[in-house]
Amino acid sequence: MRTSVILGSKAFALTLTRLCYQLIEDHGDLRRTVLLGLQPRGVLLARRLRDELAGILKHEEFLYGELDITFHRDDFRRRATPLAPSATQLDITIDGLPVVLIDDVLYTGRSIRAGLDALLAFGRPGQVQLLTLIDRRFQRELPIQPDYVGRWVDSLSGQRVSVEWTETEKADRVVLETDIAQERGGSPTTSPSSHEH
Repeated sequence: MRTSVILGSKAFALTLTRLCYQLIEDHGDLRRTVLLGLQPRGVLLARRLRDELAGILKHEEFLYGELDITFHRDDFRRRATPLAPSATQLDITIDGLPVVLIDDVLYTGRSIRAGLDALLAFGRPGQVQLLTLIDRRFQRELPIQPDYVGRWVDSLSGQRVSVEWTETEKADRVVLETDIAQERGGSPTTSPSSHEH
């Protein structure tokens, strides 16, 4: 397995700051915009963005939530290993409000579709946008495109993109892992990670 760093810690921090300012440009002080992180990995990005926005905007009056999509996934009943649901924390009304769905990696688009299904159980938003740190744009299976992107990554289907966080992996970075055997024409030994979407 060969690992390449796509975003190191400095570029990672700059990317998050840029995404914050793009949100501010479109949504002002964000007091009336719902920031909604998708469980499990999107919430790490959503929490970090919320904290940075609080520092930039000098307030903490955000409409914030975390949404579990486990039971809305189209592979829920077909997986050999059962999925463990995460907590949904959405104690606000979303009717008529703009919502920004937040996830770490956009891959096939199926997790985002599940997120949209889960979201509609809580009301009818006025608008839904998508923010993702990494967009693997060449592996899309559904017609879903992000409104805010940290970095586009043109990767092969046998490669794996992972977002690592200080809170969980002790460092902020994004890495691309390539199966050397597959690259040389052998049989693949890895598959895309379960949190790539």
